[in-house]
Amino acid sequence: MKVVAFNGSARKDGNTAILIGRVFSALEAEGIETELVQLAGNTIRGCIACGRCFKNKDKRCAVTNDFANECIGKMCQADGIILGSPTYFADVTTEIKALIDRAGYVARANSDMLRRKAGAAVVAVRRAGAMHAFDSINHFFLIGQMIVPGSSYWNVGIGRAIGDVEQDEEGLKTMETLGRNMAWLLKKIGQ
Repeated sequence: MKVVAFNGSARKDGNTAILIGRVFSALEAEGIETELVQLAGNTIRGCIACGRCFKNKDKRCAVTNDFANECIGKMCQADGIILGSPTYFADVTTEIKALIDRAGYVARANSDMLRRKAGAAVVAVRRAGAMHAFDSINHFFLIGQMIVPGSSYWNVGIGRAIGDVEQDEEGLKTMETLGRNMAWLLKKIGQ
């Protein structure tokens, strides 16, 4: 079994990656393979609403001059998907939003190809706005008929400067619990 995570932060190894790493540690302790994809430095443009994915039905976006199809391919191959984002003006980054729109549209065009995969949101925040970002990610999972594991609290870690989330004990515990619950869910789904 494998979980792929997409770090939507402009900082490759910032707070969002640290939080995802905590989830990964719990997953790996349960024997689940993990892969981190950093969106920083990779271009993903928004959906252009051409509708060609509904005509082509090849599990790919018709726009091929960016990183989106590589990400969509990794989503298809994985059993679980984590989307991580810092909170930008009370929402996800433009990179994660573009990935959600492109992958979501392609998935719908291909018989909801992500359905019954496990999906989890991971959000880093300085102070406020994280719940809207958390909801934006979960809406993608839920409309795609994916299964969302819970944790001991919302999957949010608090910190501003790189590494600050390491001081958020509750946030780190929440990520570890999320990883254990996601591993449990994946094992149940895989039976």
